[in-house]
Amino acid sequence: MPASLDVFDPDCVVRADVATTFEQIAIQNSAGDPVALWLANGQMDSIEAGALVDVCPGNALNDIDGEPGPTLDDATVSSALASNTERQQAKLNELFSSFGTGDLAVDGVAGPLTGQRLCAARLALGLDTTIDDMMPGSIEQAALFATDSLPTPNSTAIESERWVLIDRTCQIMFIGAGSDTAFVFPTSTGSEGFETREQDRSEAFRFNPAPDNGGWHDSSEFPVGVDNPLNGNLYKPLYFDLGQAIHGANNVPPTPQSKGCARLRVADQDTFVAWLGLDDATGETWRKDEMNVTVNVQGEFAPRP
Repeated sequence: MPASLDVFDPDCVVRADVATTFEQIAIQNSAGDPVALWLANGQMDSIEAGALVDVCPGNALNDIDGEPGPTLDDATVSSALASNTERQQAKLNELFSSFGTGDLAVDGVAGPLTGQRLCAARLALGLDTTIDDMMPGSIEQAALFATDSLPTPNSTAIESERWVLIDRTCQIMFIGAGSDTAFVFPTSTGSEGFETREQDRSEAFRFNPAPDNGGWHDSSEFPVGVDNPLNGNLYKPLYFDLGQAIHGANNVPPTPQSKGCARLRVADQDTFVAWLGLDDATGETWRKDEMNVTVNVQGEFAPRP
């Protein structure tokens, strides 16, 4: 830092040479916690080139102009993190609103549903996928707030005319045609010992609308009576690998709980089936050209810390 810089404490101030984030500033200047930098510098998501950054966040002083700075006690930090989570939730609702995903509660609680949606955003933005909280001041949060629309994930899936991309890390399902995403639905994939198998453009080969039972089909291979013990356990299953299918279910938690299949909420399965043009099917079909969709399965689930 040049000695001639006109700031209150030049030892505690750096100038950003390029557009950056507090995470990058912390790494470059051994400045400790990026969250503390984010709080001390006005809770910005990114830093413009040429901007001054206070890198001594713990002294309750703005080292750029000498004015009092925030006291970073536990209550202040907790309140700021909750407010930031609300911002993330509102941004996620904005990005996913046109894909049938359903809104998150904007409540500042960084729970598993918010983690699932953050993971889906990371996947779409080409970031490392995880269901962990997204740190304020981080490179990935800057990317989240910088985008105005949700990209289609980079995957071999989009080489198909119509495709499904199931990500086991996020417990999320992207559905689309070519380079365009049509839907993003929460899913629950196979649990330990019954994992949903990895796929690369596997063709859907069988669809069972079960019209004589309200859409519910009993699976003889993986009976899961909890889904609907009275009416069957697989709602309008679309099979892509032996006994594994995408199907509706009454219970779709944000963790792997299925017996090999990928569950969708019943309403989401109806939307998916209608998008495929199969909503008027009167019986089971094995004609791949009628389904005309491929399935990719990727990722590995890791619980939240």
